[in-house]
Amino acid sequence: MKIRRLSAAVAVAASGALLFSACTSPAGNDDPDAGETTATSAAAEGPCKADLGDITTAEGEIKASVEDEFLGYNSNTPETYSTYNSAVTDRLFSGFYYFGTDGTICTDEAYGTYEAVSEDPLQVEYTLNDEAVWSDGTPVSYADYLLDWAAQAITEDGKVTDDASETPLFNHISGLTLGDYVPEGPQADAADAKTFTYDYERVYADWKILIGSAFPAHVVAEQAGVSTEELVTAIQELDMTVLEKAAKFWNEGWLSQPGEVPDPAITPVTGQYNFKADGWEAGQYITLEANPEYWGTPAATNELTLRFVAADAQIQALANGDLDVIQPNGPTVDTVTQLEQLGDAVTVDTNQNLTWEHLDFNFGSGVFADSLEAREAFALCVPRQKIVDDLIKPIAPDAVMMNAREVFPFQESYDDVVSESYDGRYDEVDLEAAKEKFAAAGLKEGEKVRIGYAAPNPRRAAEVEAIKSSCDQVGFDIVDSADPEFFDKALPNGDYEVALFAWAGSGQIASGQNIYATGFPQNYGKYSDETVDEAWDTLASTTDEAVHAEQTVIIEKQLWDTLFGIPLFAHPGVIAYSSSLSNVQNTATQSGVFWNAEQWSRAS
Repeated sequence: MKIRRLSAAVAVAASGALLFSACTSPAGNDDPDAGETTATSAAAEGPCKADLGDITTAEGEIKASVEDEFLGYNSNTPETYSTYNSAVTDRLFSGFYYFGTDGTICTDEAYGTYEAVSEDPLQVEYTLNDEAVWSDGTPVSYADYLLDWAAQAITEDGKVTDDASETPLFNHISGLTLGDYVPEGPQADAADAKTFTYDYERVYADWKILIGSAFPAHVVAEQAGVSTEELVTAIQELDMTVLEKAAKFWNEGWLSQPGEVPDPAITPVTGQYNFKADGWEAGQYITLEANPEYWGTPAATNELTLRFVAADAQIQALANGDLDVIQPNGPTVDTVTQLEQLGDAVTVDTNQNLTWEHLDFNFGSGVFADSLEAREAFALCVPRQKIVDDLIKPIAPDAVMMNAREVFPFQESYDDVVSESYDGRYDEVDLEAAKEKFAAAGLKEGEKVRIGYAAPNPRRAAEVEAIKSSCDQVGFDIVDSADPEFFDKALPNGDYEVALFAWAGSGQIASGQNIYATGFPQNYGKYSDETVDEAWDTLASTTDEAVHAEQTVIIEKQLWDTLFGIPLFAHPGVIAYSSSLSNVQNTATQSGVFWNAEQWSRAS
């Protein structure tokens, strides 16, 4: 069997990127005489995608696994925002950038380019490729990006405001973030312009990744009963008679019913793949096919089928040939052993991920909402080291307990951040101290604590079992509240005491603000702390790396002192694929193994 391991010292280049620096895809084929091919294997010379040269799309199908049903064309709503849904939608849309294997920001120049033309004040100019078109033939343009701005800027009262308590008109996962930083919206000469600029009222640390792909303004305009030009005017003038109709479609019109392939008239694409007619069987699979209107390097293989297969069934499906590529979520001790038994027919690749496991408290209601002592009692009985030793080290021998949230154990700054923000008070189980905190909190024997997570997940079930074995001795009654609909219902509704899940990261600097700051969309537990809020505002509003480091320590310390939650470990990443495939490549980022799926091919 072929086994490749990425270096444990994964450097997240994006975190240290200079304001005006850029990363472009390195050339993987420098032979000027290279002819046109149908199946090419090109090793990337860096973290970005390899240059496959001049290829044509090969007939055939590659089958890969995701663990949950496709939800909709628009992945930017709270109802659809997941790595599983993005595994599909990221194949449908091109954008100005993507994350390389270590979090590096790579630009997609086939789609467009961008640069900061002024630093103070920050002004960023974007230029779309003249050939960039939607699959229905409509050029990608300024109108699409003005709509993208509107979806992250306009309140239901028809205002653009920096007040996070206002209700957005569009149900965007990022809330009103873009309107906060760019209150006037992008500027251009016409609705169909290929060049437009963003004038920042204040610097945003992650400005390089704030603008990526976009949705089709011409479709939204038609659904709202106006022309594209009229939609542009309505956004610019905050005309709510038009915008309310546009937002209703944006919020609801792209949601899907399982098994019903979206209407191509309202779901044009800009990526290398499109929906295949009749290619979706509810609960089983969804098939994409190469987009013939794509103007750049085409998909290497005509059909890409994403099968909805639970983690515990993926290895057998790979062995049977029902799957060609897998990335089991939450690999267990047995995962690599089982894969080794498949022999040379399968290639296995392991790495350390920018994804991390954590336990989050519910601050909206329940036993932990208003009691630091109750949270401390729980933290003192969670056997973090045992969980890492029993469940993670057999897969990743270098794994350690994770004692931070914004930096990872394999990053250079980790030790410095942890030494300044955390004193190790919860590193070891201390049942006597936990009992003292339990009593001080006024809790009674048998206090029920529901730990919610998405089922099925054998590793998380084992984590909860370990926590119960320890914490029940303190007086808690730990309840395994696994639920297949945890992310759809229990988590957004606050129906838990402790939530057990993972955040999947990339190379962002300020993305944690959306999780920990008061009132932000992904702050599911309703945590609120003035010190944390102020630190995030400071961090997010500068490109100064020294300020980023300083504020990160403040945030981490306060999250420990107030016990927002308990970090556990960085995820080990395991992918496996048929050895007949080329260009399948592991990544540390949230994009997962699909990050370059359009480059996958099969040896002929």
